[in-house]
Amino acid sequence: MKPSLAAGAAGEKAFTVDVARCIAFMGPENAVYATPKMVSDVEYAIRDFLLEHLDAGEDTVGTRVVIDHLAATPAGMEVTIRFRVLAVEGRSVRLAFTVHDNVEECGRGEHVRFVVDVEKTRQRLAKKRANLPGGPPQKT
Repeated sequence: MKPSLAAGAAGEKAFTVDVARCIAFMGPENAVYATPKMVSDVEYAIRDFLLEHLDAGEDTVGTRVVIDHLAATPAGMEVTIRFRVLAVEGRSVRLAFTVHDNVEECGRGEHVRFVVDVEKTRQRLAKKRANLPGGPPQKT
């Protein structure tokens, strides 16, 4: 980790909510930004930001998301995710975030990510896969 990864570091990401990010179980006229997509967008926006503050061979994995989805956002609206590092404790990074559409705050919460060594993670997962019943999956 670089010294720039510290409490107070902040960023944001803006995008337009497309149909793929919406849930439409109440019909297409009521299609809105889905909570699972909001969680995914928050995770990826924060991961991309954190990568700027990591050393070569490091990445992050999400370990916790607490989210309040506050308002419905229809497809076509712009959304901005803003986030700020609250604390860095060892390899754990805790952030607060908000999600705003063109009209109002539509989400907020906290997200924790853990900094990992990519190669060590690959090795750990290979070992775990080797313990699958019947052996590791075969490449096709």
